[in-house]
Amino acid sequence: MHRGDMSYLLATFAAALLLSSGTFGKTVTGTFKSDVARQQNGQFITKFMYQGDSGLLVCRLDNSALATEKESRLLLYQDMDSDLDNLSCSERLARAHFTISLSQEEHNQTIPRQSSPTAWQALYADRYTCQESAVIPSHADLSFTVLLLNADSAGNPLEHFSAEEAGLQSFYFLLLLAYFIACCIYIQPLYQALRKGGPMHTVLKVLTTALALQGCSALCNYIHLARYSRDGVGIPLMGSLAEFWDMVSQVSMLYMLLSLCMGWTLSRGRKPQSRPLQWEQSPASTAVAIGGVVTQGVLLLWEQYSESESEHHSYHTQQSLAGLLLMALRVVMALLLASILYQIISTERSTLKRDFYLCFAKGCFLWFLCHPVLFLMSVIFNEHQREKVVTIGVFLCQSISMVILYQLFLSRSLYWEVSSLSSVSLPLTMSKSNSRGRY
Repeated sequence: MHRGDMSYLLATFAAALLLSSGTFGKTVTGTFKSDVARQQNGQFITKFMYQGDSGLLVCRLDNSALATEKESRLLLYQDMDSDLDNLSCSERLARAHFTISLSQEEHNQTIPRQSSPTAWQALYADRYTCQESAVIPSHADLSFTVLLLNADSAGNPLEHFSAEEAGLQSFYFLLLLAYFIACCIYIQPLYQALRKGGPMHTVLKVLTTALALQGCSALCNYIHLARYSRDGVGIPLMGSLAEFWDMVSQVSMLYMLLSLCMGWTLSRGRKPQSRPLQWEQSPASTAVAIGGVVTQGVLLLWEQYSESESEHHSYHTQQSLAGLLLMALRVVMALLLASILYQIISTERSTLKRDFYLCFAKGCFLWFLCHPVLFLMSVIFNEHQREKVVTIGVFLCQSISMVILYQLFLSRSLYWEVSSLSSVSLPLTMSKSNSRGRY
C-alpha cells in the first residue's frame, strides 16, 4: 500500500468516526416526545446498572407546566424483558416498578438496595401514549436532563459509572503508568535499534507506531472517563479519538502481519530453496493485505454506528452483526496465517529459523484470537463484568503480543544469530538490487 493511499484511507476513517454521534453519558439530555412515546409504547430514555445502596435518579425539566398539562411521567423498569413487548400499551406501562409524575422542575427517585448489579431502564409516557385516536397537540418540546448515580465509597450517590463500567478508569490509569515506566526503561535501546536500521527496521517502526497509538487510545479513554466520573458526560471527542487511535493500531498491525506472511510465502514459491528468503511486496501480497485492512476498517466503522454502541465506551464487547463479523474476520485471518506459517515451517530445515517462525506465530495468534476467545469466555461471568473482562483482556493480550514480537526482532540470542548467517536470510531484508522503492 502506498503511503499516500494509506494516509487517505486513515483520513476517511477518522472523518467518519469523529463526525459520528457521541456516546450517551449517564447525564442524559434530550426532549420528551409524545409521538415517539406512542410509536414505542413508551419513549426509551436510557439504561443504567445500579449496584448496592443509595442509587439515585434525578430528572430536571425546563417546562414543568407543560409536563403537568401532558400528564408526563417517567417509568422505571427493572430487568426489562422481551415479554413486555407482547403486552398492550396500558399493560406495558402498568408493569413499571416506579412511576414518577413529572409536575415539578426537579424530581429525585431513590433506587432500593440491589443485592447484585441490576439493569434499570427509563421510559417516558404521557396522556397521549396509549390513546391511538387522540390528536397530539403541537406543543413545544419538553426538554429534560436525567442524572443516574450509584453510591460512591462513602455511600453518597455521586458515582456516575454504571456497574459494568466501574473500574475501567483505574485500569486505564494503571495501563498508562505501565506504558510510562516501560518507555523510560526501553526508549533508549529502542531508539538506538531504529537508528541502526537493519533487516527488521520497517517492522520495528510499525510495531512502535502501533504501540504508541494504543498508548494514545488509553490516554484518551482515561481523559474521557476521568471527566465522565465528574459529570456523567465526559468528553465525547476524546472517546471517539480513543476508538480511532485503536482502529489505526489494529489496521496497521493487520497490514504488517498479512503482508509479511504473504510476502514470505510468495517469495518461497517463486525461488529455489537454496536462495535466501526475503520479503517481496508483490501485487498479490499487497492486495491481500489491503483487502484485510479495508474489510476490518469498514466493520469497525459499522460497529461504531450501530445502535447498541451508544451505551458503551468500547467496541470490544459488542454483540451486533458488525461485531460478530469482525470477530469472524479475525478468526479467518488467524487461520490464514496458520496455514501460511505451517507451509513455511514444514519445509524449513534451519532450527533457528523454525524457532523464529514459531515465536512469530505465537505473537500473531495472540493478537488475532484474543478478542474472539475472550468474548466467548465472558459468558461465564456476570453481565456487569463482561465488558470489563473483554476490554481489559484485549488490551493486555495485544500489548503482550507486541512485546513477543519486539523480543523476537530485537533478541540477540535468536534474531541476531539467524541474521548473522546471511545478510539476506530473514524476511524484510532487501537485496541491493531491490533496495530502492521497497519502503
